[in-house]
Amino acid sequence: MAIVGGGIGGLTLALSLRSRGIVADVYEQASEFREVGAAVALSANGTRVLRDLGVGDRLDACSAVPTELIYRHWRDARRIRAFEAGESYEKRFGAPYYGVHRADLQQILVGACDPERVHLDHRIVDLTETADGVRLTFADGREATADVVVGADGVHSTVRSHITDTDTLRYSGTSGFRGLIPAEQLPNLPDPGAIQFWMGPGGHLLHYPIGSGEMINFLAVRHEPETWPDSAWMRPAPPEEIAAAFDGWHPAVVDMVTATSIHRRWALFTQDPSNRWHRGRVVLLGDAVHAMLPHHGQGANQSIEDAAVLAACLAEAEDPSAALDRYERLRRTRTRQVQRSSRVASDLLHLPDGPEAEQRDRNLATIDETLDWIHGHDATVA
Repeated sequence: MAIVGGGIGGLTLALSLRSRGIVADVYEQASEFREVGAAVALSANGTRVLRDLGVGDRLDACSAVPTELIYRHWRDARRIRAFEAGESYEKRFGAPYYGVHRADLQQILVGACDPERVHLDHRIVDLTETADGVRLTFADGREATADVVVGADGVHSTVRSHITDTDTLRYSGTSGFRGLIPAEQLPNLPDPGAIQFWMGPGGHLLHYPIGSGEMINFLAVRHEPETWPDSAWMRPAPPEEIAAAFDGWHPAVVDMVTATSIHRRWALFTQDPSNRWHRGRVVLLGDAVHAMLPHHGQGANQSIEDAAVLAACLAEAEDPSAALDRYERLRRTRTRQVQRSSRVASDLLHLPDGPEAEQRDRNLATIDETLDWIHGHDATVA
């Protein structure tokens, strides 16, 4: 088997397959594993899979466990709704919630893989199905053959073009700023140990602690620009642009966004639900097939779920085509539901003060129901 992409989904799949006695090679286009993005929030539906793969202790050692999930008003910081996390969260869902640096998570997954099966500096340029399997051609002319190829190569997937000619990727009309700030530099921040959403007109801020809790990771989102100005998914953003986006917000928000050293604006992409996840012996996983907005923190977690289910399907079926059909059936509805919920959350988080925001705040009393169906899902028994 061949896995194109050495991100969280691709590496988790390699480990899941190995745990079931299936050998897979991972082909990563980068010449070295390096940080992509600042951090990642792993909810129980992701961490239970990683625990099942034997990396739970290493993950626990480098992760922070949020104390609460808190929704706050953008200007006066009042607590609109809070959901207890920590030990009670793990007891409820059977696995912990972690804030972890992406680089740490990636190194844990890479370290658990067979080093001879992880190939860097392999950028795929072509796929061809033959009688012997699927031939992969890389940018430097090297080739490889596999019985099944998995495209875990992210939002701008190259493998996806082999599956479908339809471009399902869409700019969401929202963009974001990111950062990692020492907690000690945020004296105005209430409850620094919690994962928190600050909700306001045209935007929101999400942040949570990572590692030992001394660092705060944030994503600040604005409902702008209406169209993305160029083909690149990221562009420079001077400090004054970032500050202006949250002018008038609570001092804790202003402190956070103005302290970042990452002066870039990311376009947030989503995907129209795909009716085709595989073709022949080539199949997609994670953001390559169901990119979603980050407002439920489910991008990485859904990729991890995909990996667990795909590995199980391949291990349990004699015919790879039947395995890929089953994988698609099992994952399509679930990922569509999470995608849809994330899109709805985007609009709700960005309401201006007024009757609609007040109704949203009342509805947050049932946030535990949303957490139940997202975080309570167990992909290891699919």
